[in-house]
Amino acid sequence: MPAQARFVAVVDDEEPIRKALCRLLRACGIAAEGFASGQVFLDSLAARRADCLILDLRMPGFGGLQVLQQLQSFSRTLPTIVITGHDEPGTRANCLSAGAVAYLRKPFDEESLLEAIDVAVRSRNGWLER
Repeated sequence: MPAQARFVAVVDDEEPIRKALCRLLRACGIAAEGFASGQVFLDSLAARRADCLILDLRMPGFGGLQVLQQLQSFSRTLPTIVITGHDEPGTRANCLSAGAVAYLRKPFDEESLLEAIDVAVRSRNGWLER
């Protein structure tokens, strides 16, 4: 279990998935907050810094890849786990090259997600300046 995680942001436009992920994380002792869109998450960055980001790939407006690119344009990295129900050739590689530390296809199991969070949190020291 990723005991080091203090706050995980969950960005998914599907409310049931977003709420379920937040409940799972909280049940594991990890503070979590859900965001309904990439834009809402990006707008929140000034107010609160996440230790890890769980980011849906396909969303209206700013999709997951666009959020990753926006984070790069801020010259900051945030350990990000991309989740998707629509795996397409090359998408995994694109997300990893854009800074994601993990890529999980829906449906994924709890253990895989918690392991990815652990890896993500260990890969950072808070927000890392590039």
